[in-house]
Parts: sequence; structure tokens; C-alpha cells
Amino acid sequence: MPSLYTDTLRLVSRLPQRQPAAALPSRLNELFEKLLACRGEADASLIEDAIWQVWMYDTHEGAELALERACQDIAARRYDIAETRLAILVRRRPDWAEAWNKLATLLYLMERDDESIVAIHRTLEIEPRHFGALCGLGEILRTQRNHEAACLAFSMALRVHPRLGGIRQIVQQLMRDAQH
Repeated sequence: MPSLYTDTLRLVSRLPQRQPAAALPSRLNELFEKLLACRGEADASLIEDAIWQVWMYDTHEGAELALERACQDIAARRYDIAETRLAILVRRRPDWAEAWNKLATLLYLMERDDESIVAIHRTLEIEPRHFGALCGLGEILRTQRNHEAACLAFSMALRVHPRLGGIRQIVQQLMRDAQH
């Protein structure tokens, strides 16, 4: 396994001890506490949506619009345009976790897993609770048949968001696969 994977897995294993970047809105702390205490799927979904809204927000003029356009480009499979937009965005806003996460997603879709891992690593350095990035990491590791490492990534995602749809079943399947 390349060292970038090892470094990212080491980072993931330390996520419970890490604090989010100080620049992240303090409202996220309250939302994650509510998410952990949440009992129902509907409530969890509303809280998750609120977390995504905070992650997608940036105070820098034009940054949100650039991210929105990159997302539209990804949805329309204009990957080259999206990559250009996101490369500029992470250069201008290097501490915006969601810009890095969207770049990671794009690189995964382009089957550039190693580069996606680099972007996931940066996302998690900024926002260790980023369950989307953790699931992305888990998915890459799962496709590479690294069941134990994928299980770690997905389990950490569940630790911060216990009601992630379908992830508990994926972890159970990975554990069964690892035993064989």
C-alpha cells in the first residue's frame, strides 16, 4: 500500500482525538452533538442536511458560486472543467474542507484514486468529522479489496454519524469478507 494510503489511515485512526480547524463555524459542533444524540432517521436526515449546508458555505466572495458550478460540471460529466474550477478553488481557499472533498469526489469519478486520497487526507485534516470524505475513503479501499482499512474508514464515519444510510450494512459485509 502506498505511503499516502498509510498516512491517511493513520490520520483516520487518530480522528477521535483531533479537533476541527478553528476556522470552521462553531455551529458545526452543536449540529454534530445533535446528530450523535438523534434517535430517528428523519431527524438525523435534517441534521445531516444542515451540516452539509454549513460545509458548503464560505465567506470568500465567489467561492460558493465556484463550488456550485463545479458540482454542476461534475453532474454534467464535464470533469475537465470541474477539475479546473476546483484546482483554482483549493488554491484560493486551501482551508475549505468541502472544496477538497468535492475535488476528492471528482478524482474518484475520474478513477484517479491516489489523487483522490490526497484530497481526502486534506479534507480530514481540516474537518476530521467529514463523514462524506470518510465514506469516500472507505469506498476507494473497498474497491481495492482492502476490507480491513475500508472497515476502519466506514466505522469512523459511523462514529460521527451513526445513522448513515446503508453504511452499517457495508461494515458488516466487510467484516464478513475480512474473515474469509
